[in-house]
Amino acid sequence: MSTSSPGFVVPTTLVHPGRVRGGLARREEIWGYVFISPWIIGFALFTFLPMAAAAVFSLTDFDLRRPDDIRFIGLANYERLLTDPVVAQSIGVTLRFIAITVPLNLVVALGLALLLNSPRVAGKPLLRTLFYMPIQIPLVAATLIWAGVLNGSSGWVNTILGVIGINGPDWIGDSSWVLVTLALIGVWSVGNMMLIFVAGLQGVPSELYDAARVDGAGTWRTFRSVTLPLITPILFYNLLISLVTSFQTFIQAFVLKNGVPDAATNLFNLNLYRQAFSFNQMGYASGLAWVLFAVILGVTVILFWSSRRWVYYAAER
Repeated sequence: MSTSSPGFVVPTTLVHPGRVRGGLARREEIWGYVFISPWIIGFALFTFLPMAAAAVFSLTDFDLRRPDDIRFIGLANYERLLTDPVVAQSIGVTLRFIAITVPLNLVVALGLALLLNSPRVAGKPLLRTLFYMPIQIPLVAATLIWAGVLNGSSGWVNTILGVIGINGPDWIGDSSWVLVTLALIGVWSVGNMMLIFVAGLQGVPSELYDAARVDGAGTWRTFRSVTLPLITPILFYNLLISLVTSFQTFIQAFVLKNGVPDAATNLFNLNLYRQAFSFNQMGYASGLAWVLFAVILGVTVILFWSSRRWVYYAAER
């Protein structure tokens, strides 16, 4: 140090401001990694490592009845599933289920959101709570409840239909209705999707509705030309989540058929479970799991590619 005048000490070396900012940024980065480390550890232990293990097992003849005798067989499991008629049948069932449940969920969730976003509806906070509450019920319990409600002989639905002179179907036992039953059980938990739609609807600028009314647009034209284009990002998100969830559907079909599905409810995920834990063919089931992952990844990529043509992001215009 050097003294330039009595009572004043001037340091000869000063810390550069850029170094202070750089050190602060590094400390913030380190604390950021500390805070997200529980998620990273959980992902590594419970997602990445099981996926890597399944990839390895899919190349073996791993059988749970003989865990000490695992042999490498290459792509034999994948060759087998390409010619397995049960796999082809389960893919068909899954696609039919998706064709029913995804549009139904989107329409019901959007309809409820439009209802709860209307200024003419009273008690909207209470209705939102009531519509959201079913998602808090465990899926196994909800499926058992619906199995009783839709029972062909003693269920409430068929009892009410009988009062008005309609002979209700066997919702669970009839193979032509059972996928509809599974879709109805899925509609029971659209509360989360509904709230996301409500948030999107509330983000539409009110001046656009005023302009549409000035131009003489009716309710349907306003919805088609104003509301729907501006909530396409929300629609895209809900569509993607609904598709992924539908591909992974398992609990409803397993509980509804007591773990023994018929040809009409043998979803891909249920067939995967049975191959692993009923027939003990863990290697073959691992191959099925990776095929399912590849299909979901492919559908996701196609959706993101197509979104450039129909999803409207106001910030990009």
